[in-house]
Amino acid sequence: MGMFYVSMPKSKKRKVPKAPQAQHDEWVKSINSMSTNFSRTTTKKVIARMPLVQSQPVRQTPHYPSLNTGNVAATKPAPKVYTGDKVLGIATLHKSNAVPVFNSQEAVDISKMRR
Repeated sequence: MGMFYVSMPKSKKRKVPKAPQAQHDEWVKSINSMSTNFSRTTTKKVIARMPLVQSQPVRQTPHYPSLNTGNVAATKPAPKVYTGDKVLGIATLHKSNAVPVFNSQEAVDISKMRR
C-alpha cells in the first residue's frame, strides 16, 4: 500500500462588509483620540505641579567603630586535652551515643546493656 496525498483547496479570505468595517474604524479613532489627552507633555506638566512628598526622617544613630586590633591572622587554638583523673574512658551506649565512663562498674553495666 502506498501513500497518497489529497490536496485541499485553501479557504478564501472573506471580505468584511463596508458598513461594519467603517463603524469599527470610527470606534478605533474615538478610542485613540481619548488616549491622546494623556500625552507626555501633559503628564510632565501635571507632575511638575504636584507637591513634593517629604522624605522619611532618617534615624540619627551614633556610629561606634570596631576595635582595631591590627591586621593579624587568627592563630590556631591549643588542642583540648583532658588532664583530670575522673573519667576512665568513653563508651558507646546505643548506636553512636558516646557516654563517659567514670568507674569500672559503669563500664560493666554499659556492656551488659547492649543487645
